Amino acid sequence: MNELARVKPVEDLVRSQMTDGILRIALANPPANALSMAVMTALQAALDAAREDDAVRVIVIAGEGKVFCAGHDLKEMTAHRTDPDKGREWFEDTFAACSRLMQSISAHPKPVIAEVAGIATAAGCQLVAACDLAIASEHARFGVNGIDVGLFCHTPAVALSRNVSRKHAMDMLLTGDLIDARTAESYGLVGQVVPQDELTRFVMKRAQVIAKKSPLAVRMGKKSFYEQVGLDLADAYDVTSRAIVENMLAHDAEEGISAFFGKRKPEWNGK
Repeated sequence: MNELARVKPVEDLVRSQMTDGILRIALANPPANALSMAVMTALQAALDAAREDDAVRVIVIAGEGKVFCAGHDLKEMTAHRTDPDKGREWFEDTFAACSRLMQSISAHPKPVIAEVAGIATAAGCQLVAACDLAIASEHARFGVNGIDVGLFCHTPAVALSRNVSRKHAMDMLLTGDLIDARTAESYGLVGQVVPQDELTRFVMKRAQVIAKKSPLAVRMGKKSFYEQVGLDLADAYDVTSRAIVENMLAHDAEEGISAFFGKRKPEWNGK
């Protein structure tokens, strides 16, 4: 069997399943679930499709097997060192695709939750940090260990340093050490740590809570959150003040407040 015959079709590299408005996307290329170009393409396609699908309220990204995601596919990248340009074009394309993928998560109108059952390293840890929420099992481990092979995790540092303190981020980046789930929780990299056998159920319950909220309020809230978080105090209040006025004028806010006073469940229309 030749090398090409052993490669999974792109559509099999991630598995998507919809349940009550929750789209669960599982990286399905174990054992490493590495972010090869094909995997990133498949994941990007799934996220892009969900943008326009009103049935999708929340997205969960998980990994099949014992590893959530081990980062970029070093075998794939090393193979391109024999290219005439020593792999420069392939490396540029790979990291551009990865940067687009990570940014598309924060820019996505739907909340994205990382469900981390196993190890998340390098760009896999970056993927966790890029998600809006992250929930890990007690067996999960996290690291940005490119430094161990002479490669500082430059791009993972972007998402990491926006989740944890600079001192913690630099410690992880410079040592390459793995941290356990409880440490990741104390750093702020994940929000909750739960027993392994309860992880998926817990994630789905949290996703269901969000899925029942006004899709308009969730969409507007996520957008304004990321717009304001990098601004100074005055500009942040300017952005969010405009956002809350527009939110207040929307049908869903009028309906939600009316339902509150009427002691009934609101009926959202996302407008």
